[in-house]
Amino acid sequence: MSQQKIEFYTGPAGGWGALKSVGKALMQQDTALKGAKTLLSANQPDGFDCPGCAWPDRNHASTFEFCENGAKAVAAEATSRRVTAEFFAQHTVADLATQSDFYLEDQGRLTEPMVYQAADDKYHPIAWDDAFALIAQQLNALPDPNQAIFYTSGRASNEAAFLYQLFVREYGTNNFPDCSNMCHEPSGSGMRESVGIGKGTVTLDDFEQAEAIFIFGQNPGTNHPRMLGELRQAAKRGARIVSINPLRERGLERFADPQDKLQMATMGDTPISTHYFQLRIGGDFAFVKGMMKHLVELQDAGEDVLDHAFIAEHTIGFDAMLADLRTESWALLESECGLSAEHIRAAAEVYRQAKSVIACWGMGITQHQNSVATIQMITNLLLMRGNIGRPGAGPCPVRGHSNVQGDRTMGIWEKPPVALLQNLEKVFGFTPPQAHGFDTVESIQAMLDGRGKVFFALGGNFAAATPDTVQTWKALRNCDLTVHVTTKLNRSHIVHGKAALILPCLGRTEIDMQAGGVQGVTVEDSMSMVHMSVGINPPASEQLLSEPAIVARLAAATLAGRSQTPWLWLLEDYSRIRDKIEAVFPDFKDFNQRVKVPGGFRLRNTASERVWNTASKKAVFKTHQVPTGTPLQRARERKGDAIVFALMTTRSHDQYNTTIYGADDRYRGVYGQRRVVFAHADDIRDLGMKDGDWIDFHTVWDDGEERRADGFKLVAYNIPRGCVAAYYPETNPLVPLSSVAANAGTPTSKCIPVLMLPHKKPQTVAAHRAGASQAVV
Repeated sequence: MSQQKIEFYTGPAGGWGALKSVGKALMQQDTALKGAKTLLSANQPDGFDCPGCAWPDRNHASTFEFCENGAKAVAAEATSRRVTAEFFAQHTVADLATQSDFYLEDQGRLTEPMVYQAADDKYHPIAWDDAFALIAQQLNALPDPNQAIFYTSGRASNEAAFLYQLFVREYGTNNFPDCSNMCHEPSGSGMRESVGIGKGTVTLDDFEQAEAIFIFGQNPGTNHPRMLGELRQAAKRGARIVSINPLRERGLERFADPQDKLQMATMGDTPISTHYFQLRIGGDFAFVKGMMKHLVELQDAGEDVLDHAFIAEHTIGFDAMLADLRTESWALLESECGLSAEHIRAAAEVYRQAKSVIACWGMGITQHQNSVATIQMITNLLLMRGNIGRPGAGPCPVRGHSNVQGDRTMGIWEKPPVALLQNLEKVFGFTPPQAHGFDTVESIQAMLDGRGKVFFALGGNFAAATPDTVQTWKALRNCDLTVHVTTKLNRSHIVHGKAALILPCLGRTEIDMQAGGVQGVTVEDSMSMVHMSVGINPPASEQLLSEPAIVARLAAATLAGRSQTPWLWLLEDYSRIRDKIEAVFPDFKDFNQRVKVPGGFRLRNTASERVWNTASKKAVFKTHQVPTGTPLQRARERKGDAIVFALMTTRSHDQYNTTIYGADDRYRGVYGQRRVVFAHADDIRDLGMKDGDWIDFHTVWDDGEERRADGFKLVAYNIPRGCVAAYYPETNPLVPLSSVAANAGTPTSKCIPVLMLPHKKPQTVAAHRAGASQAVV
């Protein structure tokens, strides 16, 4: 671990720092040679899809198609370290519970299935058939299939996800909480109402033609580094790039492309954003509405700035929205976003002057109470000038996990469309359940109150990723059985039910050998491109099974005697699974043939064709008022003179979702530590404190529950007054389970009302060691 220090970074994103970080990651995992060779096959036509983010691949023939974050993910998977039965024999679960999240995953790859035994508080080896029999027994003993909950990580392949949803629906429930529920659910909910599809409409080709790119609530330098290559090229050809974000993120300011030999040799870099607006946390809605109001004012003044032909032919709801914008108060918009009307108008002028505009957004938009309305306002903005369904323009929600969009396409959804259920019945000969199931937050509540008895997770780290940590951990411990399919040890295996299983699976980089030979799986990226992924490394253990194998064998054991699906026959050759996918989903016609093309194929996107699958068969302008009575507003009214801050949880540069690679956040200048809080220097002074002091967080909520996270170091930072930022999962205990996005159910992790009080406990190395997670609950 690095020495603990705060030393603000002055260089660009990428560059030599990124190359050094890649080398360090390979060395840390004792896989320098193997890891380097593995990286050369990342995102290649005959290689594997990066297990990191869902950003598309520009050039499958390029030697280097990976980024710093992807290299860390590959290094972690290709590690030489192993977690064997001997490791578990040496450690009780109580012992492991005291360790950090970094420590747990840093132990290496799991090698064989394990079962928990309460007698000695340890995990012990179990044969695969016995594990499947145990799960099947528990599932079949439930009086109601809806007492079982089946979580899905966004890294599961299309083949695994398809088999998984098929098995669970044959079993009898639609309880499919997934990581979409915690990130981009509002994107799907908002866009389906507005344009008839819940996916972005743009491709990488559009980034070559856009005259302006607006980036809302996203930090590509850390979360989607390969996106910086597209932004760099756009900036170099003169496109305007407008960043709207509370924090000044280095990747949105300057970028040095590690693949540009001249730039690397001369220590040069490329400016990214032409405009950068630091609004208050949660101010995006007011900011976008202000941009729209400016356009309407120009139109009313006689300037022809709207695409009237497009609006007349393709949309409804424009007149109502127009009337609302004309009466909206500039003072209210300024107050809510924390920026002046001049700043808002400046952004609107960039939009007005561009013939083609892309709007990108990340979880800085989706994890708010009014996120659906905000996304619909961004969509409104695009519709006003016809910026959907033509080259260089459109909405671009940027997804996280590498196949989170594909999993939803495959039917991992607690609210399945009727057409999907009908096609499953036609192809597989059973009647799927019709009632909607639990999403992620509803699943936690169901486990808390006893309605959820068995929890099965296909990947992920549920205990660390979810909100309201105390309640979530109680929920998991309340289950009769918890099961986790995984490659490495994590917090969710320590916070378990009365009975528990760990089922180790192959990683994306590893060879998947079935009866029909070496198998490849498919994934769908953020821009609806579906392509093949084939592992190249020998499995970390001979006892590992692929995710499709685990699902198929579990289905065969659980549904024995009552399923017509030939589970084990499908497993022999994944092309058979893809044939079934094609039979269920019309967009996958000729699936096996089309996916053989290098780079794969793009699924149809109706909105990009200006075909609107809404009730009216038109794109819909959605009118919304500026939110009032928000949790933050209510908290500030209730607390009077006390300073209530808006806290946004965020990733460090040394993590991806809940996976902690180290304790450095290079671009923000934090080294060797994670329990820090970024705050404005004047806010720190008003608290009667100074930079470097320690505070405890307390959530301001109205349900009587105490939510706190103790021991965070104040770091003076460039962030708007009244706003603070800190890393998750350390701050997840502060997010109330009941605080979710309206009409989407996503936890509001980007806007939590909190107090920051002087830390009451003395600092010790043990309490705040590098990489430490939240305290044991």
